[in-house]
Amino acid sequence: MSSAESVAIKERERNSWMSVAEGWYRRDELLRKGAAPVSEWMLAHAGIEAGQQVLDIASGTGEPAISAARLVGDKGHVTGTDLVEEMLVFAREKAQQAGLENIEFVCSDGETLDFVAGTFDAVTIRWGLMFMPEPEVCLASVRALMKPGGRISIACWSDPEKNPFISLLTKTLGKYMDLPKPPPGAPGIFSFADPERLRVAIETAGFRDVELQEMEIDFIELDSGRAYWEAMSDMAAPVMQFVNQMDSATRSWFIDDVIASADALKQDGVLRMRGTTWLAAAVK
Repeated sequence: MSSAESVAIKERERNSWMSVAEGWYRRDELLRKGAAPVSEWMLAHAGIEAGQQVLDIASGTGEPAISAARLVGDKGHVTGTDLVEEMLVFAREKAQQAGLENIEFVCSDGETLDFVAGTFDAVTIRWGLMFMPEPEVCLASVRALMKPGGRISIACWSDPEKNPFISLLTKTLGKYMDLPKPPPGAPGIFSFADPERLRVAIETAGFRDVELQEMEIDFIELDSGRAYWEAMSDMAAPVMQFVNQMDSATRSWFIDDVIASADALKQDGVLRMRGTTWLAAAVK
């Protein structure tokens, strides 16, 4: 990939996620609850414990960095990074509200991290690697920043069919507009749906003892299709960039279709939208 292409992709991603930063903050409790099993797995498999130095990449509005800060305690320290400063504004606010003084958030490109080599005991990357134009560059640079024996844990979404929380939107969207089909390996929410690609990327970066596990979660739990649409319109940056291109009439038809399709999935008055993610852990 050329430098110009990489820069263009990063600018697109920055603008896309910047547009939903406030929405992520509004939906913070919904996201935190839905993602909790994933965060817990990652923190455990990264071996995070008291006194450690931890790096969290693609922190967004603060997780799992804030949870890691609670684990490392006063003698440890967590550095969270994200490409989008607008997300980190809320992460810092949440850390301050939690009374955590052992954590900082730095706006930084995950592929060009500027830290001293051999600094970190553990690294976490939750649902961020797949949006990077050159994820192998990120992993190789991260490994250099870690101490010998340090552990890394990563989460990347599995196949679209196993992730109705987002695929309901994309399938419905495809009824109203022609969606571009990304080339193989292009950055995006499902770019690491193939676990073998994830394994190879981690091993190529020099990590060893790679462990892979698929986890299914009730990622979003709400009471109606309308609540689902309102939540996703706050959070789903990759989808909303297409929705925002629609004229008002088409947008209205699309929203009604999404709401009806989601309501059809309710069971016992509750709408549980499943997500399935790959979880990986490895050692330097």
